[in-house]
Amino acid sequence: MSQKLKDILYKVSLVSTKGDMEMDINQLVFDSRKVTEGSVFVALPGTQVNGHDFIEKALDMGAVAVVCESMPENLREGITYVQVLNSPKSLGLMAANFYGNPSRKLNLVAVTGTNGKTTTVTLLHQLFSELGYTCGLISTVENKIDNKTIPASHTTPDAIAINELLIQMLKEGCTHCFMEASSHAIVQERTAGLQFTGALFSNISHDHLDYHGSFDAYIEAKKKLFDELPREAFALVNADDKRGLIMVQNSKARKFTFGLKYPADFKAKILGNSLHGLELDLEGKQVWFRLIGEFNAYNLLGVLGIAMLLGEEEEEVLRQLSKLKGAVGRFDQVVHAGITAIIDYAHTPDALENVLKTIQKLRTGGETLITLIGCGGNRDKTKRPVMAKIACQLSDKVLFTSDNPRDEDPMTIIQEMESGISPIDQKKTLTIADRRAAIKTACSMAEKGDIILIAGKGHETYQEIKGVKHPFDDKEIVKEFLNLLHQE
Repeated sequence: MSQKLKDILYKVSLVSTKGDMEMDINQLVFDSRKVTEGSVFVALPGTQVNGHDFIEKALDMGAVAVVCESMPENLREGITYVQVLNSPKSLGLMAANFYGNPSRKLNLVAVTGTNGKTTTVTLLHQLFSELGYTCGLISTVENKIDNKTIPASHTTPDAIAINELLIQMLKEGCTHCFMEASSHAIVQERTAGLQFTGALFSNISHDHLDYHGSFDAYIEAKKKLFDELPREAFALVNADDKRGLIMVQNSKARKFTFGLKYPADFKAKILGNSLHGLELDLEGKQVWFRLIGEFNAYNLLGVLGIAMLLGEEEEEVLRQLSKLKGAVGRFDQVVHAGITAIIDYAHTPDALENVLKTIQKLRTGGETLITLIGCGGNRDKTKRPVMAKIACQLSDKVLFTSDNPRDEDPMTIIQEMESGISPIDQKKTLTIADRRAAIKTACSMAEKGDIILIAGKGHETYQEIKGVKHPFDDKEIVKEFLNLLHQE
């Protein structure tokens, strides 16, 4: 595949150029290690690594053109230099142009928000597959082309990877793609150049303040997705989240709402909520779903809204939705010897509170709720004491343990968590830094009828320590210890 440089730069905000804009480009790269002969190298500014420092290396490797925000002092003969206002945004636009704008050739729907993104896009992929479409999925857990799984390393891939995925999806006959759009990705312009058919906002709460700096900046990051939607797109937001309508204040898109509490275009009422599922009244239609908890009622409503806005028939959508199970590691249950273990990705205060309150509503009386929780290293430290406090307030017993400590000391993280709990709650806590040992202890403490919540890692099958990902699967480990410690 090759394209003329001037065509790849269509819609990019240029400051200045030097050299041949008619040259053929056969590869678009932002990592100098991946440069081959005939590449254009896009220098991205960064907090840890600045791509501008690698321009010379990229040229030595065979790059024939450079896109940058500041021109190098020494310009090489025969090399084309393009100065742009914003390198990350330029990369997104260039990637879309280079690959022939694949996002315009299918229905691309983005889902953003603090919680519920993965469940929503997973349900959408499952639903539309059951409705007879060939679909793509871009999520935290996995990327999928129809039923073929491609491992995911980021919630939202880089701009080049997204367009490569979309091209592959088109080759495989996909008509729809459902993708998570994280706040990081939106701010870093990884979604620039994509044409969305629609976007959904689930909710917003305390998360990623280590990256965004403030809650207002975090809100603005999410809002940017809706600000940039075209007129023909739809914007579907949660009417029950007080920032739902803020998301679409400046959006040109067609605006719709969903919710349980306030008037909305797509509205439901919870009739029943148990460990076996949800019964919802959808404006006169009573439907049973296999998913659990109020938060999943919102996820289901969002999915229904998107399906309706994409022109599907309501009766068939509800019939298929009622059969679906949701995403791996989201309120995932293991039941053994009368003990229920719930594995959930809850890694924000809001998500943890939602899961624990859901469990509280499903309790029948005398069972003990044991919560095992840690917090990730190299991430927002302010949520650590908040999450510990929530765990203690809504659980009978709490085990503090390690999550993905990354470069931090696990005990330091746990101590920062413990600073949020009251003296009266300290009696119900236990600290075991080794996560495997903590899960074993939780299983040994549980008796028939009790509930164990293992929060924070969900679908992840590794534990990241000092840059190394060690195999670690909460679900498999809890199965192992329940089987070992409790005979049926």
